[in-house]
Amino acid sequence: MILELADIRIHPGQQAAFDEAIQRGIDTVISKSKGFHGYKVNKGIESPERYILQIFWETLENHTVDFRQSPAFADWRAIVGPFFAGPPTVEHFELLAKSA
Repeated sequence: MILELADIRIHPGQQAAFDEAIQRGIDTVISKSKGFHGYKVNKGIESPERYILQIFWETLENHTVDFRQSPAFADWRAIVGPFFAGPPTVEHFELLAKSA
């Protein structure tokens, strides 16, 4: 299992609209992608324009190839991209340990 971690900054004052857009984008686009296993979205308290999106993929290639190189990626960006204050920082992680 691979964790995609996206650090997203949006334009000030757009939180309510972005909250709806990110949920819609996940429900209508990302959740239908090959290798998708779930997600979490957290929004900043001290930095209300900052969001952390975690998506769980079966393999790295499910994100970097199957999703990112498909028309679905353009569909996703059309929904959430207008809110971005800058390009999100995206990294991938493998699980080392977790609690019971």
